[in-house]
Amino acid sequence: MNLVEFGYAAAWRLVRMLPAPVAAGLSRAGADRAHRRGGRGTVRLRANLRRVVGPAMPEAELDELVRDGLRSYARYWVEMFRLPSLSREAVLAGFRLDGEELLAADVAAGRGAVVALPHAGNWDLAGAWVAAKGWPMTTVMERLKPEGVFERFVAFRQGIGMGIIPLTGGQKPPFGVLEEKIGQGHVVPLLADRDMSARGVEVDFFDGRTRMPAGPALLALRTGAPLYVASMWFEDGIARAALDGPLEIPDPDGAPLDQRVRALTQQVADRLAAGIARHPRDWHMLQRMWLDQPARPAPTATDASSAASRRGGSGPAATTTP
Repeated sequence: MNLVEFGYAAAWRLVRMLPAPVAAGLSRAGADRAHRRGGRGTVRLRANLRRVVGPAMPEAELDELVRDGLRSYARYWVEMFRLPSLSREAVLAGFRLDGEELLAADVAAGRGAVVALPHAGNWDLAGAWVAAKGWPMTTVMERLKPEGVFERFVAFRQGIGMGIIPLTGGQKPPFGVLEEKIGQGHVVPLLADRDMSARGVEVDFFDGRTRMPAGPALLALRTGAPLYVASMWFEDGIARAALDGPLEIPDPDGAPLDQRVRALTQQVADRLAAGIARHPRDWHMLQRMWLDQPARPAPTATDASSAASRRGGSGPAATTTP
């Protein structure tokens, strides 16, 4: 077991042993320290949130938003590590979905549904909630490195009721498996707000160009399943989400498949942007997002000032969410 895998294993064990208020307090303190430290993830989050809120927000307000965003991200990690200890009743009480009747009807009719998600709020708790409702669910997971970390996350998500398909290295191509699962009436949630690979679909997003995965749109077009976009956020003591849709599916006789995929993915981008704009502090995007952003974020004057003010300090670096 290497140090990265050991760290995750220890976190799952130790965070669950702590009283919830203590774990929450430590996560908040860690987030505040990361904010003061002004590391690469914090700088990237600031740049991304500036795109969301626009140039009119004063730097002091943006700095507060970045701090709150890091606190939200830390809250996600603590709640995720504690999730295996929760009872079904606690899972159902800890999450609320506006529009759940839409998914309930899709599952009851056996037609399945595709849900495009942002990296926001607590998507693992959302998945556990779907499983706790008794609805079949399957999603795709990126193959993390080292392999031991990937296996631990697969075991964790399967343990809370998710069906997991590896993005690469599986016995079958993931898209074909998802088509089969939708045909069996499964809910298929897919993170949809970032795909910087050459395979992503270019879209307009907060007055810039970025790439988003084609999967949600292509699945809906190929299977006929309804496609929803979820906004996700934290509110007081629970995690929240709201469904937008089903989206209007382009007419199959109107354009080639690739054009319909692009048009539908742009619809997804527009709905994701609307939800993120309502709850920017809960969008956990600490990675490069737009095509015109540099590969390495340049520190802002605020970041430099924060770093200078904490000479000699150290703190947890922001991490990428699996």
